Amino acid sequence: MTETHQERLKKLTALVVEALEDLKALDIRVINVEGKSSVTDVMIIATGKSTTHVKAIADSVIIKAKHAGHQPLGTEGEKSLEWMLVDLNDVVVHVMLQEIRDFYNLEKLWETPAENGDSAAV
Repeated sequence: MTETHQERLKKLTALVVEALEDLKALDIRVINVEGKSSVTDVMIIATGKSTTHVKAIADSVIIKAKHAGHQPLGTEGEKSLEWMLVDLNDVVVHVMLQEIRDFYNLEKLWETPAENGDSAAV
């Protein structure tokens, strides 16, 4: 039996959330942006306590994704480490310091009012 896109997406999302939780990322948010973005279907946002923590969290996501057969399309933010992005195609992961997350407020940008209560806060 062939896995559907939705099943693969659900597994990849769970894998990313597990990687984030394993490294104690804070305030993990999973936002479904399917139909709102032509770039990805799911956006996951998490907070790290320091630049070292942000890097470790992003590296954990990359390693777990690779082990599961999901080669990242790219990463951004390795220089400043205040905001790292991991592009897994169907899932894009943002790991940020709290002040950066507060400033850019990606949740507000991507969530619609009806979704505010429905977004998965892990």
